[in-house]
Amino acid sequence: MSRKPDFKYILSQIHGAENLLNCYACGTCTAGCPVRALDERYNPRKIIRMVILGRTEILAGDEIWLCTSCYTCQERCPQDVKITDLIVALRNLAVAEGHLPPGIAMQSKFVAEFGRLYELSDFDNKKREKLGLPVLQISFKEVAQVFPEHSKSKDKETEK
Repeated sequence: MSRKPDFKYILSQIHGAENLLNCYACGTCTAGCPVRALDERYNPRKIIRMVILGRTEILAGDEIWLCTSCYTCQERCPQDVKITDLIVALRNLAVAEGHLPPGIAMQSKFVAEFGRLYELSDFDNKKREKLGLPVLQISFKEVAQVFPEHSKSKDKETEK
C-alpha cells in the first residue's frame, strides 16, 4: 500500500476536487449511488477516504472507472464535495500514470481510429441504403487531427 500524505492537497488543487477536504464521511454519496446498489466494489465515500488518507493505489484500481457520472452523489452531498468531478480528476491522474483499464483503452483506440466505438464499412452503408437510412461517414478528418498518432491512414475513405 503506497501512501502519499500530500495527495489530498495535490488533488484539491485540481478543478472539480477543490472541496474534497470538506467531506466528513456522512455516506450520503454512497447511499444514493445507483452503481453502489449494483456493485459493492464502488463506494464513493471509501474513494474519498482513500484520497484523504493519501492512498494513491486508488489510481491503479478499478473502482474509479465504475462511476457512470450520473451526478446523484454530487447533487446530494451536504458539504458540496464535487464527487463526480473528483472521480474525473482521479481518472485523469490515473491515465497520466499509465493506469487505464483494458476496455477503456480499446474504446479509446477505436474512437481514435474510426471516430466511433466500432468500425463502419461500405457493407454497413449498403445495408443502410437498402433500408432507406442515410449513409454514414466512414472516417473523420477531425479525429485524425485530434489523435494523429493513432489514426489509420484511410485517405480514400476520409475524402467521403
